[in-house]
Amino acid sequence: MHIPDGPLSVSAVGIGILGAGAALAAAGTAWGLRRLDYERVPQVALLSSAFFVASLVHVPLGGTSVHLVLNGLVGLVLGWAAFPAILIALTLQALFFPGLGGFTTLGVNTVVMALPAVATYAMCHRLVRSPSQTAALVAGFAAGSVAVLLGAVLLAAVLVATGKEFERLAQAVLLAHVPVAVIEGLVTSSAVLFLRKVRPELLEAPWGPAAWEPSDG
Repeated sequence: MHIPDGPLSVSAVGIGILGAGAALAAAGTAWGLRRLDYERVPQVALLSSAFFVASLVHVPLGGTSVHLVLNGLVGLVLGWAAFPAILIALTLQALFFPGLGGFTTLGVNTVVMALPAVATYAMCHRLVRSPSQTAALVAGFAAGSVAVLLGAVLLAAVLVATGKEFERLAQAVLLAHVPVAVIEGLVTSSAVLFLRKVRPELLEAPWGPAAWEPSDG
């Protein structure tokens, strides 16, 4: 789910997409940092590392390659802080593994993966803390699978908007990520059940900035 350097730089539309992606990624990261409780910084580091490692294992499929993304899990645990966490991981990947992306597409790739993470957090974060374990299981599966599918849709839209020559690749991306979405859903739901038992507080990422709320003192 990475766009490498090059394809978006050959047309005016592609350059515009690069600029918009950079602006949205910067805005999302700034917003996420403002809403990050300092006590949750280690969680950002841990989830950023997990995202980094998962993205390194690629499986060829349908003319493209796919890998676990874990952005649904990142979103459930971090909320808006998914933006800086994913940006850090993608920056390290661009630095050490240029084939997985690049610095010119860093903003676009961040938006493609972090925006679905925040969206699934907004949709599912209450349910994963539900007293009903079944509801939490379903919400975890939905968060993992929907985040991947939304990311694939965003990626395909970027490719189609860039030029007609990328339409077949966009179709391949969408089809290839359907089985990945199922696997991501299973992984995320399992992680949710595990966290509910051992560290339920990790599923309580605030929508607002708890560390910035005014105090009585």
